[in-house]
Amino acid sequence: MKLDKVIATRSNKTVYCDGDKCIKVFNAEYSKADVLNEALNQARIEETGLNIPKVLAVTLLEDNKWAIVTEYIKGKTLAQLMQEHPEKKNEYIELLVDLQMEVHTKTSPLLTKLKDKMNRKISSTDLDATTRYELHTRLEGMPKHNKVCHGDFNPSNVIIAKGNAPYIIDWSHATQGNASADVARTYLLFCLSGDNEAAEFYLDTFCKKSDTAKQYVQKWIPIVAASQSVKGNEEECELLKKWASVVEYQ
Repeated sequence: MKLDKVIATRSNKTVYCDGDKCIKVFNAEYSKADVLNEALNQARIEETGLNIPKVLAVTLLEDNKWAIVTEYIKGKTLAQLMQEHPEKKNEYIELLVDLQMEVHTKTSPLLTKLKDKMNRKISSTDLDATTRYELHTRLEGMPKHNKVCHGDFNPSNVIIAKGNAPYIIDWSHATQGNASADVARTYLLFCLSGDNEAAEFYLDTFCKKSDTAKQYVQKWIPIVAASQSVKGNEEECELLKKWASVVEYQ
């Protein structure tokens, strides 16, 4: 494998392209269990029939770094297209919604349950005990579903390939659970990027297309914000904690 063409960098991983292969290389301190779990998630999502890059290999490199090798999908992300064609931004958000709704039509019984993951994360936050209790109680009261949830569904994780074929990437946070929690997460990602207008258009579009009450998705926002506040940069965490502290989302 040639690791000389970088196509993306993150705080704990670097993504390379080698011909028709995409190699995601994790930092040496990255948990082996997390790497294997990400590859397993992606393999399970492959079985649902969704349009995603196939896992080709998981390997340990010479410098003690783990890597996941997948198909390389040549194209541009929806995030790139939004920047290049701002006049089509709403059109791209509508496509994002359509793709997310397709994801939610799938099931994968062996994926981690979303509620279990969120309960663990809420417990590990530094929110006060009263707020944690309220969030746990609200989470338990939410309807139990088993739909595939991406967990990080945003425009940078959708690649539009040749012929306008959309591919969904980065399944490291995939779970099975309530689709509206996944929607609340995408809404928060738009907000955290500073694009509140896009966040509101996205949420309105999803609720209209899926015939979901907006208030129902909003009930998930404090829960999702709390579960996400255990990671990320300090500024994002503080913002998420403010959302999490709202007992009744306004």
